[in-house]
Amino acid sequence: MNLIKRYYHWLHGQWPARLVEKLPVVGEQGKTNIPGIRIVGDLSGVPLLKFSSETGSQAIHAILAEPNFQQQRDQLSNTSTYDVAIIGGGVSGFSAAMEAHKAGLKYILLETSDSFSTIKNFPKAKPIFTYPTEMRPSGGIQYDDPKTHVKEGLIESLIEQVSSLGIETTHGHIEKIEKAKDSFLLRDTSGSQQSWHALRVIVAIGRSGDFRKMNIPGEQLDKVSNRLHDPKAFTNKNVLVVGGGDSAAEAAIALAESGASVSLSYRKAELTRPKPENTEKLHALAAQGKVSLYLPSHPISIDETSVTIDHNGSEQSLPNDNVFALIGRNPPLTFFRKSGLEIAGERTTKWWITIILSLLFCTWLYHWKKGILPGWDPASLVNWISGLNSSLQSAASDTSSFLYTLKTSASSRSFYYSLAYCLCVSIFGFRRIKRRNTPYVTRQTITLALIQWIPLFLLPELILPWMGRIGAFDSGLGLWFANTFLPGESYWRAYGFILAWPLAVFNWFTDAPIWGWLILGAIQTFILIPIIVRRWGKGAYCGWICSCGALAETMGDQQRHKMPHGPLATKLNMIGQVFLLFASVVMLLRIIGWILPDGNFFASGFKFLADGAPLPGKDGLPLLSYNYFVDLIFAGILGVAFYFHYSGRVWCRFACPLAALMHIYARFSQFRIFADKDKCISCNVCTSVCHQGIDIMNFANKGKAMEDPECVRCSACVQQCPTGVLSFGRINEKGIPFLDSLPASPVQIKELDEKRKKNS
Repeated sequence: MNLIKRYYHWLHGQWPARLVEKLPVVGEQGKTNIPGIRIVGDLSGVPLLKFSSETGSQAIHAILAEPNFQQQRDQLSNTSTYDVAIIGGGVSGFSAAMEAHKAGLKYILLETSDSFSTIKNFPKAKPIFTYPTEMRPSGGIQYDDPKTHVKEGLIESLIEQVSSLGIETTHGHIEKIEKAKDSFLLRDTSGSQQSWHALRVIVAIGRSGDFRKMNIPGEQLDKVSNRLHDPKAFTNKNVLVVGGGDSAAEAAIALAESGASVSLSYRKAELTRPKPENTEKLHALAAQGKVSLYLPSHPISIDETSVTIDHNGSEQSLPNDNVFALIGRNPPLTFFRKSGLEIAGERTTKWWITIILSLLFCTWLYHWKKGILPGWDPASLVNWISGLNSSLQSAASDTSSFLYTLKTSASSRSFYYSLAYCLCVSIFGFRRIKRRNTPYVTRQTITLALIQWIPLFLLPELILPWMGRIGAFDSGLGLWFANTFLPGESYWRAYGFILAWPLAVFNWFTDAPIWGWLILGAIQTFILIPIIVRRWGKGAYCGWICSCGALAETMGDQQRHKMPHGPLATKLNMIGQVFLLFASVVMLLRIIGWILPDGNFFASGFKFLADGAPLPGKDGLPLLSYNYFVDLIFAGILGVAFYFHYSGRVWCRFACPLAALMHIYARFSQFRIFADKDKCISCNVCTSVCHQGIDIMNFANKGKAMEDPECVRCSACVQQCPTGVLSFGRINEKGIPFLDSLPASPVQIKELDEKRKKNS
């Protein structure tokens, strides 16, 4: 057992595995699952002032561009219905209001408490990081004034900008958004009983739910607070700050610089979440003895004069005058649930119904494809089409014609499955290219589609069968090729040219050895793939060649945020290692069975593990086998059925035995994702979009090169990083880093274009 733990730690478990916070599902330009409602600001994914402003103004621009919006405005122009209702008076809400004002829209800005309340609750003289420094929002609030770099100056600038346009707020506490006949209804539940109708609603409330609780004795004492207003009020006090984010780090820094005796308690062994500037300053203060860092630790109890913490498994009592629990807020999920807005990762009734239907459909589909379950017979369609025209029927009956080959192949079930697979890769791939729009995504997607169409469809289904019928394999090199790789006209074995062992097991788990595949498979699996993984990482195969990866990167592109994260999900990665062991045992039994005389014990063991045993009275339905359990159930049914519920990489990440083998190879890879620590804002976007569940931010905000073997080079983290922190590259034998020349980051592409313009 200890050996297994060490292996798990070496393979993958040595890296952190952060859980991703539950947030509403927000699409491009703030779109939600309810047409007409958009979400902007922090809840759109990036907790930065400039991006919050940008999302607010862009939401208005998107509403103005909606084809039916102006028509709806004209129809309700004489009513009290607003064009846009904006909920939330933060920077994103005011930015939306400013753009609505400029566009001449009839709008209302609803706020529960005070305008810019989140910023006003920052500590005095808190430094404000207006990242990215070169970015200027396309509309709404701007941050050009130097005084915005400190809390008080920022508030002054914000008030000046909104006052210059006459933007005002209306008090209203909205608990949910209701759908009326031709508009949305918003009710004030705070006592006024007012209500407002609006054609469109913009939600800009931020992550302003209830403060998270420590759930320990003494938390209710007056000396415990969730906010720090004036650090100087705690000079010469013993203060404990609980938390590991920017708020906790900045509070600890402000208190220490104001003369307080500060202790910081965080549950993890490292501070990975704060901005690099805050982390460096905090460690500098700790080195000076002004801050005591207790990592990892957590408070156990609080009384009037002390705090007890658990530090590395032992209890310690600290003298204490005040406690600041800065462990974040829970997003206002109740508001979104009541309004019917989808929350990422939540399993609603709709979720359960759709996943059950997906499982039922995929169960039928893959059993139908294998010929195990009845269903539509494609031969009837082919015969009907060929009988429509006498000349067509005559051409299709000529065994040497390509049309005859097409007719024969199109009579099989696998033909239509493969065709549908290729069409999905192409259609969703085109949408991915249009959506992502980087040279890396474009080239990767086209490569995946071409591999899917040519060697994985046209070659086994049409080209090779046609060549066989015209006599290309009757003599010479063609005969050697057919005997070596396609015995008995088994053209479907050509999948093995792309799918290496242990994926295309039909070429290796055979009654008699097919030496061509054994040799080629050994070269693919143990020579070629290790070479490309060494240079480009596991994703060189998983993300650019493999058919499973092709569907995952295209049809699963918009589902990647649904991949489970955290320690439990990371442990499930070991399922693939179990399947790899399973495949190795079956292969070993098969080899021994070939060597020994017929009917030996090892051949029988292979037969059972590879082919299984049919259900009583159900000939042809093999159970308890590698082929059925791994290839059909996990790779087929579960892998595809979960695409729209757990991301397109469920099979690839958790269960694929070839991916499991490449995890081992990847531990020796030169491939890295490099991070510019100074540009990292710890927004966690990179982690949340990783459909392999990697905690990329944990590497990025420390400036470390990411080397997790799970990475499949999909480029989602690089492409969606709002500040262009990440880059693909490698570290050569001398330890020198090199960046890839193929751009994958839109931010970096824009920066390079601007440099070229300046230089020219």
